Amino acid sequence: MTAAAGGPPAVVLVGPPGAGKTTVGRVLAGRLGLTYRDTDADIEEAAGKPIPEIFFDEGEPHFRELERTAVRDALAGHDGVLSLGGGAVLDEGTRALLAGVPVVFLDVGLHDAVRRVGLDAPRPLLAVNPRQRWRELMEQRRPLYTEVARAVVSTDDRTPEDVAAAVLDALQLKDA
Repeated sequence: MTAAAGGPPAVVLVGPPGAGKTTVGRVLAGRLGLTYRDTDADIEEAAGKPIPEIFFDEGEPHFRELERTAVRDALAGHDGVLSLGGGAVLDEGTRALLAGVPVVFLDVGLHDAVRRVGLDAPRPLLAVNPRQRWRELMEQRRPLYTEVARAVVSTDDRTPEDVAAAVLDALQLKDA
């Protein structure tokens, strides 16, 4: 499957930290014969520094503005597999842009999220009491992930390859 150049993406992955968006996104891109893009990487490249530094130096509102721009640009100009940062769905404009786009919510439980990324990783929103904060973030974000998603795929106790196959099945896409 080859999409037309310039977007929209063939698949957009959303979900919390530890869901496997980057890993599964790369597997999906390979299976579909498409390129992979991550808006968090776009933000870091544009800002010239890692996301935690953006949060600490300029604050969350500045980061969210960078994120809105990165998501908008990627949705308009990337026809492969796209992963959005965990908080991208907080923006109403971003959610509107995702309407009609093949979005998949990669859902993950706390246990698997901790096992995959550890909650001591440099994630600014999880810096204090990470397990409790992760639960609070999921309470806030789960309805938004579900709102934008065409499909929900659980990643708990599954390999990235199994998750990628489930995404392809859910969207009725075929390998390249």
